[in-house]
This record gives sequence, structure tokens and C-alpha cells, in this order.
Amino acid sequence: MVVVDDGSTDLSASIVASYTEQDRRIRLIRQSNGGVAKARNRGVASTDAEFLAFVDADDLWAPSKIALQMCTLQQGGSSAGLAYCWFADIDGDGRVFSLHNRPDAEGRVLQRMCRTNFVGNGSSMLVRRAAFERAGGFDPSLRARNAQGCEDLLMCLRIAESYEFRVVPQYLVGYRMTNANMSSDVMQMLRSCEIVLAEFRQKYPQFGDDLDDHLIDMLHWLAVRALICGRLSAAYGLMKKLFLMEPGTAISRLPRMMDIYCRARLVPRWVKIRMKRMRNKNAEFQPHYAESIW
Repeated sequence: MVVVDDGSTDLSASIVASYTEQDRRIRLIRQSNGGVAKARNRGVASTDAEFLAFVDADDLWAPSKIALQMCTLQQGGSSAGLAYCWFADIDGDGRVFSLHNRPDAEGRVLQRMCRTNFVGNGSSMLVRRAAFERAGGFDPSLRARNAQGCEDLLMCLRIAESYEFRVVPQYLVGYRMTNANMSSDVMQMLRSCEIVLAEFRQKYPQFGDDLDDHLIDMLHWLAVRALICGRLSAAYGLMKKLFLMEPGTAISRLPRMMDIYCRARLVPRWVKIRMKRMRNKNAEFQPHYAESIW
């Protein structure tokens, strides 16, 4: 286990150091802040492991995640370059507020990845090292262009060009949404997504319609993130852009947006209570991830 401290200003390094004293398998690497791509690439460079898995500091793994993914990836043979799993959306307290993500895509999935990021996040994938290196590692140029956020999507797309994917259909990751993590910067995420999709639009013009739909889905997801974080101006701008592109889609997805909004635990408590009552007087929020998933 390699922990890369990417210029943190809290007690992260000292906490990790206390674990390294107890277990020699844990290593700590410290560097000045360079962004998610540089941090992950630094961690990969420090090991010669044949398989690589990444977990962001705010996400959770089920204890069986790596074992199950290793099994399915090895069963796929050398042509299988990436195994992913389902993830549960969790709040800052670790409570589940969405289990909507249940993809089943396997095999050659490049067109499916162009259509939608079904892998979802970097914490849900396990990658064969050969596939990671062929993809060129995580791309630090996104941060340099003030467009950090879609490094995971870009990695998955580049691996999908040459390798097959495998899936473990279980909620083995708790993907945390807070008001401070990277995906909460919705405009930066949008720039990042547009840059990544533009690269593959140039490479695969035959997938243009899929890439258009991908961008529409991203606009909707980012509008939900902005709404949950209380960034109403950004949410309005994103919904306006979505409405201009696809008015029918924008209107049809409003109920879904409000459902996620009232279940997410990132909003003020009085809003949660009122929205919960609007849905159902007896409605309950999901329990903690650790209590319900494995």
C-alpha cells in the first residue's frame, strides 16, 4: 500500500506514518501539491506491482474489493486490462444516498465508454500494469490547463482502446460526495470533460453521437452536484445549457434531480427534513455504507 501525500496541510502524513510503523507493507511518499495525476503516477512509479488499484482519500473500499476484482481480471486473461465494480454514493458521514449505478458492460467497451463513464470514478477500478503503461499513465496536462477532474475517464477511454473490461456486479466502493472534493468544482469538471471528449471525437468521429450524449449526461450530473453543494448559480447555468441542447431531456430529468437532492446529506438539515416529508412521511435515508453493503 503506497500512500501519496500530495502536499496536504492537515495531519494526514502523521496518521499514515503511525501505520507504517505497525505494518511494513504500508509506505508513505510526500511531495508538494501536484494534482491527482502526478500523485497517482508517483505512487505507481514506486512499485513494480503487476496490478494497480487506486483509492481517493475520501472514498471507501469493501474488504473483498481487490480479491474479487483480481479474480475476474485474471479469468479474463491478458486481453482484460481493467476490472471495475459498482459504487454507492455516500455523504460526508458515510451514509448511502444513491445505489443507482449498476452497469454491466464487459469486453470491448470503447463505444460504451464514449457514450457514458460507467466505471464512474478512479476508486472503483483495478488495472493491469501493462494496460496502465500503454495508456501513458494519468495525464497531468489536464491540471495544467485548469481542467483537473476527468483523469479517470481519460484513463478508462485509453485503456478501452486496446483492452477488454471486466465487471464485479457488487457495491464494493463508497464514492463520497462532499462540498469540498474535486467533483464539487463543477465548472472545472465540465472543462475537463469537454477536453477529454474532444480528444476521442477527433480519434473516433464515428462515435460522435455517443460523445454528444456523454456530454449531456455530464451536464445533468454536474447540475445535480452544484445543486447539492448549494451552488445555485452554477446549477442554473448548467441546466440552462442542458435545456438549450436537449430541452426534452432537461425537463424529463428534473424529478430525478430532486430525488437525489433530497436524499443527499450535503444540504442543510432543515432542507433534508422538508424534502423527505414531501416524498414520504415515513421515508428514511439509507444507512451507513459499512452497515449495508458487505
